[in-house]
Amino acid sequence: MGRIRMGWIGCGGIAKVHAENILDLADRMEVTCVVDILPDRAEAVAAMVPGACVETDYRRVDDQVDAVLISLPHDLHAEATLHFLSAGKHVLVEKPMANSEDECRQMIDAAAAADRKLMVAYCMRYHPLVRRMKEAIDNREYGEVFQVSIWTEQHTESKAPHWALEAKRLGGGQFFSHGCHYIDILLWYLGRPVRGVHLGTNRGTPWMEKEGTSNAVIEFENGIMGYHFGTWGARGSRLVYSFHAHCTEGMLEADIITGKLIAHVRGEQTVLFETPPGKPMSRQMNHFLDCIENDTQPFTDPISSIEGLRVIWKLYEAEPTAAMADLRGEGLGTWTPECPPMPPMNW
Repeated sequence: MGRIRMGWIGCGGIAKVHAENILDLADRMEVTCVVDILPDRAEAVAAMVPGACVETDYRRVDDQVDAVLISLPHDLHAEATLHFLSAGKHVLVEKPMANSEDECRQMIDAAAAADRKLMVAYCMRYHPLVRRMKEAIDNREYGEVFQVSIWTEQHTESKAPHWALEAKRLGGGQFFSHGCHYIDILLWYLGRPVRGVHLGTNRGTPWMEKEGTSNAVIEFENGIMGYHFGTWGARGSRLVYSFHAHCTEGMLEADIITGKLIAHVRGEQTVLFETPPGKPMSRQMNHFLDCIENDTQPFTDPISSIEGLRVIWKLYEAEPTAAMADLRGEGLGTWTPECPPMPPMNW
């Protein structure tokens, strides 16, 4: 197989981040076209990937691509994914997969019918630091884990008429749009959820229609507690992006900014791991190409991806009445024998 021809569908901020992180993959793929309804945005991304043509309608690029990266507004994910799958193309779609379960199911069915790869861009599962922390938890390196907490504190203020200001287009608020990364991680780390609660507010983020700050607590079948705090309203932060795993023999701290995994034991600190060079998005794209070339299932497959969204939807549903969400029966696919295995750590 020669180089895989990729199309960039949507040229907003996240598309630029992807473009910055594929330079070391030029021997395996080429970006043949970039598409955006705003030509200036498409031209800006095309300048980062020389040789790519510029288009304003993704329906006109079918014969130029083998696969596509879809980074459109969330409410357009399903429509574009269904188009390219029906055209026989492989699809890497940005998270969240889609804004409704029905759309997600249509995407899964279309991928199966076309016998094409459908992968969801949960890049945090490809972060070596996040993976090393899971390894430490699974191997009980510091005893039994009983609490995992994840903080994401940033300032993200969109200006009108940006699509993300509309809850209907975003699919919800900060919890759905960004928190989906970390609910996915909690399910991956801890297994089957039992019950949970979510509270959110747009106080401090008045530009958001729904919550710009989110707190979620989940109890798992094994008795472990999971917690996620996320905000788009941080005017300062100490934790920024931090994962803490409290275990019976110490506490593990993954600092995403410094790239270090630190063990805290009785006042002593030990650096267990430092993130090697390379970006999660590059590793993620590398895996997508592997799946196409080797006909294997993506690690961040659509089945496990929909499970995290179902947890979020159930937490949202229970929130207005201050009820505890019943999460029994969710998160199961991630732990079945059929789940795609975690790719090796050494890539």
